[in-house]
Amino acid sequence: MGALRCVVGPESVRMLQLGHPWIIADAYTKKWPAGSAGDLVELVDASGRFLATALLDPGERIVARVLGGKGLRLGERWLAQRLEDALELRRSHVPLEETDAYRLVNGEGDGLPGITVDRYGDYLMVQLYCGGWRPHLPELTRVLAGALKPAGIYEKTRPRNTRELEAVSDTKRYGRLLAGTSAPPRLPVRENGLTFLVELERGLNTGLFLDQRANRRQLMARTAGKRVLNLFAYTGAFSVAAAAGGASRVTSVDASPTYTDWAKAHFEANRLNPKRHEFIVGDCMDTLAELARRQERFDIVLMDPPSFSTTSKSRFTTRGGTSDLVAASLPLLAEGGLLITSSNHQKVDMADYLKELRRGALQAGSTVRVISLAGQPEDFPYPVTFPEGRYLKYVVSVKGRT
Repeated sequence: MGALRCVVGPESVRMLQLGHPWIIADAYTKKWPAGSAGDLVELVDASGRFLATALLDPGERIVARVLGGKGLRLGERWLAQRLEDALELRRSHVPLEETDAYRLVNGEGDGLPGITVDRYGDYLMVQLYCGGWRPHLPELTRVLAGALKPAGIYEKTRPRNTRELEAVSDTKRYGRLLAGTSAPPRLPVRENGLTFLVELERGLNTGLFLDQRANRRQLMARTAGKRVLNLFAYTGAFSVAAAAGGASRVTSVDASPTYTDWAKAHFEANRLNPKRHEFIVGDCMDTLAELARRQERFDIVLMDPPSFSTTSKSRFTTRGGTSDLVAASLPLLAEGGLLITSSNHQKVDMADYLKELRRGALQAGSTVRVISLAGQPEDFPYPVTFPEGRYLKYVVSVKGRT
């Protein structure tokens, strides 16, 4: 049986003509013929003109994801070609000195919308953000195993209520082995010459956010002799980078004792004595108030919060929360010091994010000058027709005289 023919409305036609890879559910998609997740569909306009081939995910907000502008057969041969294109981009354009943890397939940016594949040493981690890929996972697993010969291939599921689960999911198994042999509970990997310990089975995340690799490398070059405050430290990857770069003292703050212990293990894995640095388990806003009472001063303040988090005392969201964090942090920052702020919230673009920083600086009565804007590294490509793909915002600013 051939692919289902599905009529899309004028707005979807316009988005397809602009090269956007998503079909958003609307009145037209409700009239589509019945299909199952993973079916291929031919998208046509009201006159029957062919527009694209897409992967169906009925019942979801993104009801179909475009695989190509021609008819195609979704099988191992097609998957192998897309994977080879992704590997060639990384061979040609991604600097990976002393690094064996990075992204191999970045969804829409590599022509496989709704899929990511990450390398962690000798292991691969697949994540599906689209239920339409579920029926094709065995084929994808075989293609990855044949092309890359990993020790093992894992999948980590992404539950719908990820943000709410994050604080209570440290030990739950969200990863499962698809092929090969099991990885150790904490697998050592290399990034920029440093060692990090990742968990492929437990937790929603592995303990290392690969999209910050280049920004951590940049940080290492800035920290010699500096006092560094890292808010929302998570498992301490930025803290380790700061200490390895020669920081005199790194203060890491996170609400989770599990993540804080993991951060100390990262210090030890890199022969950095955690006792020479400070680790605080607590709410970041409360901690900033306490550090201000102690009249602490830092040369670098870094904050990379999740887009949403909840503790017993406070609730953080990127919209609105960033300005309050900046306002509370700036009094602790020495004149001429660096304020480094980051957000992975896809729905906040760089212009709006800079407005949050402006509000925080005005609230604190401080002068802040931006000296660097960055995003995700080269192994996280995105089509120019897909603005949602540029989600990471990393801003380095200098505090001026008031």
